[in-house]
Amino acid sequence: MTADRPGKDLDLLVIGDCNPDVLVLGEDVTPAFGQQEKLVGAISLVIGGSAAITAVAAARLGLRVGLAAAVGADAAGEFMLAQLAAEGVDTTAVVVRPGLATGMTVALSRGTDRAILTALGAIPTLTASEVSTELLARTRHVHVSSYFLLEQSLGPGLPELLAAARSLEVTTSLDTNWDPAGRWGGEQLGAVLAATDLLLPNEAEARHIAGAASASEAIATLAAAGPRVVVKLGGEGAMCHDGALSYRISPPSGAAGQVVDTTGAGDCFNAGLIAGLLRGLDLPSAARLGCAVGTASTSAVGGTGGAPDLPTALALAETATIRA
Repeated sequence: MTADRPGKDLDLLVIGDCNPDVLVLGEDVTPAFGQQEKLVGAISLVIGGSAAITAVAAARLGLRVGLAAAVGADAAGEFMLAQLAAEGVDTTAVVVRPGLATGMTVALSRGTDRAILTALGAIPTLTASEVSTELLARTRHVHVSSYFLLEQSLGPGLPELLAAARSLEVTTSLDTNWDPAGRWGGEQLGAVLAATDLLLPNEAEARHIAGAASASEAIATLAAAGPRVVVKLGGEGAMCHDGALSYRISPPSGAAGQVVDTTGAGDCFNAGLIAGLLRGLDLPSAARLGCAVGTASTSAVGGTGGAPDLPTALALAETATIRA
C-alpha cells in the first residue's frame, strides 16, 4: 500500500481511453472475405482501452485509482463502468456522451503478435477542461494514456493540465501509444513532453516519435525534450534513462514460457512502474516492478486477466535484473 498524504484520496488518476476489447485468439485469425466462416480458438469480451487497463492493473496493486475518460450512453459504456467499479476504480470522472457510441476494439491475436481494429466512438471527445483542478489536487500521480487517440480533443489543453498538476506537486507520466495517423507528434506533443515528468513508450513508438534508428538513440533524444524516459521492449524487458545514467532491465525469469495473450502488457507495465515510484522506488527499480506486472499480465486472456496483486508482482520482480 502507499502512504497517505493530506488531502489525497487518490494515488493515481488515469486519463485517456475506455472501451471494451473483443479479443480473437487462435493460430489463424486472419479473416477470409467472400462470406467465408472461419473457426478460431476463442473470442472474449473484456476491459479494454489503455487507460482503463492501466487503471485496473494499478487497482490490483493496491493503489486508489480514478479514471477520466468518455464513453457513450449505450450497453458497451455500461459494461465498462460496471467492470471498472467491480475492480474498485473510481469512475466519477468518466463522462457519458448521449448520442455517441462507446469506442470498441477488436484485437486479432496470434501468439505474441496482434492486429487491432478500433472504432473511436466517444473516445476522442474528452477535453482537458473536463479534468478539474479539484480532481488533480486529490491525486498523487496523473498518467495520460493513448495521447494520439485524443490528440485533437485532450491534446490542446494537456500542457496546461500537466503544468497545473505539477504546481500541485502531482507527478505525471505519458504513454502516447501508437499513432494511427502516422504523424507522430509536432509542436503540440513537444509542449506536452516539456510538461511531463515521465514518458513511457514502447520501442517502436519511441523510435517514431524521436525519428531515431534505435531504442538507445530514441531515449537520448526524448530525454532531451524534458521528461525521464522508459522504453518498453516487450519480452526483452525495458530500458530507462534517469538523468545522466541509462539502465537495462531484463524480464523476470519466473514467468518464462507462460505467454497466453500480450494484450495490454505495456499498460500493465505502466501500472507497475507507477506503483513502484509511489512506493518510493528509484526509476530502474520501479521499471523492474513494471516488467513484473507486464509479464504476469500475459499469463491470461485480456489486458487485465493476468494482472497480479502486489505481493505476486514484488516476488516476480526479484527475478528480474538491472544493469547500468
